[in-house]
Amino acid sequence: MIENIKKKAEGYSGYMFIAPQFILMLFFIIIPVIKGFQMSFYEKYGRSQVFVGIENYKFLLNDPIFRKSIYNTIFFIVAIVFLTIVFALFVSTTVFDKTSKYLSFIRTSYYLPVMVSMLVMSVIWKMLLNPSSGVVTWLLGLMGFEGVNLLGNPSTVMPVVVFVTFVGNVGQAILIYIATMIGIPQDYFEAAELDGATRFQRIRHIIIPLVRTTTIYLVITNVIAVLKIFVVIQQLTGGGPNNASVTMMYYLYQNAFVYNRGGVAAAIGVMMFIIALGFSIPQMRTYLKED
Repeated sequence: MIENIKKKAEGYSGYMFIAPQFILMLFFIIIPVIKGFQMSFYEKYGRSQVFVGIENYKFLLNDPIFRKSIYNTIFFIVAIVFLTIVFALFVSTTVFDKTSKYLSFIRTSYYLPVMVSMLVMSVIWKMLLNPSSGVVTWLLGLMGFEGVNLLGNPSTVMPVVVFVTFVGNVGQAILIYIATMIGIPQDYFEAAELDGATRFQRIRHIIIPLVRTTTIYLVITNVIAVLKIFVVIQQLTGGGPNNASVTMMYYLYQNAFVYNRGGVAAAIGVMMFIIALGFSIPQMRTYLKED
């Protein structure tokens, strides 16, 4: 009898270990997500909620600002993911096999911006890009470009926001790539050297295929991170000029806390969730097939 009780206890011990994490995930992730989906079909008037069906979604699809926010968000995601993956691969493949002191310096140099709060970085860049007293504006003036306002020009504001976000995030990707490359068995490189492979051939045929899983991970995490970008937009542009830099996350904030349209904000959140799935599922399928 006692042995049976012990066996049952051992069987449930695993569930007991994961129970705290599951409870936290239930209350802080699963329930809020379900609540968000529910809220997207309601609109709040005073203290009461009224079921409006898909009216919130119809409103968004007919809203030119929301359509602009979708375009900006997709542009943001594609630009950040492309720049991050390409630049991080370039830097990490260049330095991963160098001496430890040199490698430590590179790691520290590129990771420093990641350690700085995005709020602080955004404030610094706003000062640098100030059209009247910023250092960047002054340097452009020395090169003959007088009166340049990069954040006030609809055609340049999004590339500037992308650049600031890229600088703040790329260090983490470089660090992860370097750690993965250091773990690749040296046998592959020794065999390639015996076959007379050049450095470029070793990178193309050995390193890039073997870090594919890391690349998929970085793509998915960057998609999710960019979808949630808010501080950079708020501090640098406030969605301007003329909504040229408004993203879905920033428009969600405006509807929820400025225009007091909670149902519309919840509908935007649902659409962001769908976009994240759209970008992530193909990558996950590739990852699962590889395994």
